[in-house]
Amino acid sequence: MENIQQRGHLLTEQINPNSQNLDQLNTVELVTLFNNEDAQTLTAISQAKLELAQAIDAASAALSKGGRLFYVGAGTSGRLGVLDAAECPPTFCTDPDMVQGIIAGGAAALIRSSENLEDSSQDGGEAIAQRKITEKDVVVGISAGGTTPYVHGALNAAKQRGATTVAMSCVPAEQVLIIVDIDIRLLTGPEILAGSTRLKAGTVTKMALNILSTGVMVKLGKVYGNRMIDVSVTNSKLYDRALRILEELTELSRQEAAQLLDRSGKRVKLALLMHWTGLDPEAGQSLLDNHHGNLRVALESSKKP
Repeated sequence: MENIQQRGHLLTEQINPNSQNLDQLNTVELVTLFNNEDAQTLTAISQAKLELAQAIDAASAALSKGGRLFYVGAGTSGRLGVLDAAECPPTFCTDPDMVQGIIAGGAAALIRSSENLEDSSQDGGEAIAQRKITEKDVVVGISAGGTTPYVHGALNAAKQRGATTVAMSCVPAEQVLIIVDIDIRLLTGPEILAGSTRLKAGTVTKMALNILSTGVMVKLGKVYGNRMIDVSVTNSKLYDRALRILEELTELSRQEAAQLLDRSGKRVKLALLMHWTGLDPEAGQSLLDNHHGNLRVALESSKKP
């Protein structure tokens, strides 16, 4: 008989006492139960805030020096990593190579379950090799139960290549030991539907990834105040958002904001710098480049005699 690892002791696989009559609840009771259980995600994030902050600092430092951020996972965890990575270019105008998602089974696994592919640690290691990961990079392994061989294989390979390694899981360290540089534990307890980690575990993972990637982009100067000044203006919605950002921060009319945005080549950050300093697009971009794209630092520099 095949030797199958026992996982029943894991927090994510245990039986939730609050939902043992799940199939007997009326619909309102069902929704109420979900709402009550999902509240645990906020506590889990709060308890992991120091580790999340460490991951933000490590990733932002790496990316500022030309490194890359990788998310690695299988199933739901892998899909969440790919989703977060895919949303960075339109939100922060990043190069698609800067933040990448790696999922067991590749693109096909995004729309069709390929859960058996998570059992190969060798495949995880090969995915790291294929992307030529180095000591400049940060690799985040995502596994709700913390035992996914594909993720462990990827983390071990990344570690051997000198990359900074981060683990994101939903089980306590005493249940599963993961040797990484930063160990993020998001403890939301047993699922309403036993073992279905696309529920609370998936929700808290999405929340943590939101915080991680957005925090990194804030540190990289892609945000001014709470505006996404590096937004990629690629459709009418984003063009409208860009104009509103310019209107709100400069008090220009919509027509004036549109003219300024066009002069900047639809680059909101550059448009703001041009407006506040009087620089032309070439000089403004040069100033931004000299300060690693950080608008606030570039503005302070322009005020110095």
